[in-house]
Amino acid sequence: MPRLKEIRRADAPSPLVETMYGFLFGDRDPVEEPGTTTGTPGNWWTVFAAVPDIFQHSVDGFRVYRSSRRSLDPVLRELGQTRAGWACGSQFVFSQHCKSLRLLGVPESKIEAVAYWPASDEFTDIERAVLGYTDALALQQGRVHDKLFAKLQEHLSDEEILELTYITGLYIMHAIMSRALHTEWDERVDPIVEVESPDGFAGYDIGATIAGGSDKVEG
Repeated sequence: MPRLKEIRRADAPSPLVETMYGFLFGDRDPVEEPGTTTGTPGNWWTVFAAVPDIFQHSVDGFRVYRSSRRSLDPVLRELGQTRAGWACGSQFVFSQHCKSLRLLGVPESKIEAVAYWPASDEFTDIERAVLGYTDALALQQGRVHDKLFAKLQEHLSDEEILELTYITGLYIMHAIMSRALHTEWDERVDPIVEVESPDGFAGYDIGATIAGGSDKVEG
């Protein structure tokens, strides 16, 4: 379950919420009968519906990046979004945009290689620049080397770079929010936990042991 409440169809707080529920879930109540055509539970929508103007703002963002007014190649756009999902650890964003790449005709070998792009020969020069730029945005908080930015400028106009930056940044945000709120495929148990010690373990200082010491640590 998501960490926040879900809004039932009968409680839809705005016409847009009702419209989107109809588009995504048909006549079903998405809380009682979850599931979208892409296979997700659909609870991103039911959680965000709790605040209608944020719901509206998010839907407007989806419309912006898919608008016919965009000059950026949609494959480059989706490479950025897919890599953003991977870099931010969002299974939801990564999985959904792998599907979007597939719908654009990108071969399976290239989609698979998004996860390990620096070691892959699948990508063109500009695609590698886009993936590297995405990592700079997602993993380095926007710290972009001048040489990397210059490579983007060899291939893309200022308008295309701004679109790429905005759309990729938008999906970095969505990836982070999805993980934080446990929506969709990001409802996962955190794998980083303490592993229990074996019976009888007394608690040695590993550093001292390696250095030849014998001092024990309480515990």
